[in-house]
Amino acid sequence: MSTGETRAYAALTAVLKRTRKQCGLTQVALAALLDKPQSYVSKYESGERRLDVIEFLTIAQKMEVDPVAMLREAGLLS
Repeated sequence: MSTGETRAYAALTAVLKRTRKQCGLTQVALAALLDKPQSYVSKYESGERRLDVIEFLTIAQKMEVDPVAMLREAGLLS
């Protein structure tokens, strides 16, 4: 994985974490919405686990946020 990919993914995970907090959700609460253990949220927020596009879209849907807006906020779309 290139340094650019690593930075881009770190930016995305930062946006995911910030958005979760802005939505007033704890990791436990979001995990419950996703029907996953809390460690699932912890691992992708820390970068220990990478999300695929379907997982990312599901997370955005459960938080009721626009996934495109999150990608823009992360600097991944113009």
